[in-house]
Amino acid sequence: MTLLIDRKEDRQFGVMENKSWRKPVYETHGLNLWYGTTHALKNIDLSINEKEVTAIIGPSGCGKSTYLKTLNRMVEMVPNVHISGNLSFKGENILDKSMPVELLRSKVGMVFQKPNPFPKSIFENVAFGPKIHGIRNKAMLEKIVQESLEKAALWDEVKDRLHTSAYGLSGGQQQRLCIARCLAVDPEVILMDEPTSALDPVSTLKVEELIDSIKNDVTIAIVTHNMQQAARISDRTAFFLNGDVIECDATSKIFNNPSDKLTEDYINGRFG
Repeated sequence: MTLLIDRKEDRQFGVMENKSWRKPVYETHGLNLWYGTTHALKNIDLSINEKEVTAIIGPSGCGKSTYLKTLNRMVEMVPNVHISGNLSFKGENILDKSMPVELLRSKVGMVFQKPNPFPKSIFENVAFGPKIHGIRNKAMLEKIVQESLEKAALWDEVKDRLHTSAYGLSGGQQQRLCIARCLAVDPEVILMDEPTSALDPVSTLKVEELIDSIKNDVTIAIVTHNMQQAARISDRTAFFLNGDVIECDATSKIFNNPSDKLTEDYINGRFG
């Protein structure tokens, strides 16, 4: 049975079927990546559009997280990685070694599968990035911390305990803190690698609501194994399989009327 997207749900989450007018932030052409002799990404052609949520789905080991980590060059931290092709961010080829990786990562935040707050206070977690960028004024830092926590729907829960350890927060709160930490440096893109897989349903819903609330201000690419989540929160969905992009289109089309039978079989649970 095809997984249909509820049109009421579309309205709730603001999913639009046709956003072709959105400019691409990332453009990938003929991207290949090898881990040693393992060909993990194969001639990837894909774009990530500005101020949209792009979901990346597919079975384990298909290249989803590898692709996500090429977008901020974090994949280069893995030994014996070889990359070819073109991957541009706002028209600049980020695979060119002349591109400062620090500059790229100042514009592209990352949220991981498991919450990873720093061993610092809640306040210092959020203020860390702005301080690195040279902001020292106490009033300005307080403003940034409050605004970032408000955007992350966490302020009301932590405003009276800002100077206590971030480790005292629940898992869901820690993940929203990590998102607030990203927002504090005003990124253009946030990459999310299965950000709710370790969370309970209530915390998952709060993170999804947070994604919906910020997507008009920041571009989001999210890897998820959860088909319902991809259908709920994304504008476009890319289906990866064995290192290939099988199909990328408006989320409603991918889930209701995919062009490729492999996509249909995966969506309907016939493999993966």
